Amino acid sequence: MQYRVFYFFERSSESVSSTSAVEMSAKAIRDQLLGRLRSEDDYLGIIDGNENLLQILCERGAERFWVELPLDAARASYGRYVTLPELEELILNLPQVFDRGHFPGLEYKPW
Repeated sequence: MQYRVFYFFERSSESVSSTSAVEMSAKAIRDQLLGRLRSEDDYLGIIDGNENLLQILCERGAERFWVELPLDAARASYGRYVTLPELEELILNLPQVFDRGHFPGLEYKPW
């Protein structure tokens, strides 16, 4: 399964905008991008085939990550904190279509 990804990595100043998202497999996302999430300004967006977005934000020190399904119209998201091993597992088991039911433990959070 291929997804489209966009990201920003502060250390290297590398970025791909959401309008220029590139195709990658879940394994490639895990192997090539997760380890680059290091600072609190780093993020990774993953778009499924139905244009649903899963967004990953790095916490200071890359000790945990906020994983969310944004709801732009509601100015909120459903998300939860995960550790790197949990994030790697989540990425390798991404569903074809992102839905709250596929990601247990998500909490509603207004922006």
